[in-house]
Amino acid sequence: MDKEDIIQKTIAFVREELSEAEGGHDWWHIKRVWKTSQQMAQKENVDVLVVELGALLHDIADAKFHRGDETIGPAKATSFLETIDVDKSIIDHVKNIIEHVSFKGGNFERTFSSKELDVVQDADRLDAMGAIGIARAFNYGGFKNRLIYDPEIPPKLNMTKEEYKKSTAPTINHFYEKLLLLKDKMNTNTGREMARKRHDFMEHFLEQFYNEVGERFFFQTQ
Repeated sequence: MDKEDIIQKTIAFVREELSEAEGGHDWWHIKRVWKTSQQMAQKENVDVLVVELGALLHDIADAKFHRGDETIGPAKATSFLETIDVDKSIIDHVKNIIEHVSFKGGNFERTFSSKELDVVQDADRLDAMGAIGIARAFNYGGFKNRLIYDPEIPPKLNMTKEEYKKSTAPTINHFYEKLLLLKDKMNTNTGREMARKRHDFMEHFLEQFYNEVGERFFFQTQ
């Protein structure tokens, strides 16, 4: 099976699997990450097939929607890729990308590294920034029935992986606990360049938000 057939079969599989997914983690999120990964791969020295498969399958079973079980996604992706006879070395690499791509609070040591993971992780993080990142954050907050904002619940910085997974904080807090941290966690030069404008947009949004609610602009106090 040639590369294009592998990609098209993977797209069909992902679209079916995520047909009822939450709006911030659905096929359209996957497609954006995939397209951004393709764009970045043109500027980075990577295995393009591994990057594309990693991007397409990175959220095939996001642990936050499966009771925190981080084994389901890698297992599901592996099983699918085996059915279309993808080379084992590629499957193993994609599996490692899926296992290590998530933010998880940002305070953990990565036990696997590759240029392909760097690209997919940057593309995924870029989709959590800027206008689309803002839309996704509030969509997920609504999905989880979280408050938009509560000045009596300040953001909790430097959370552990477990604290991050269990957090039920208002959506505005998520900007300080993750989204505004992403610019400085980009792996690639391409990712860093793309992140700047999206980061600035989020800062401007927050400034306007705090002006409208009549509260101090938290970011400016840091």
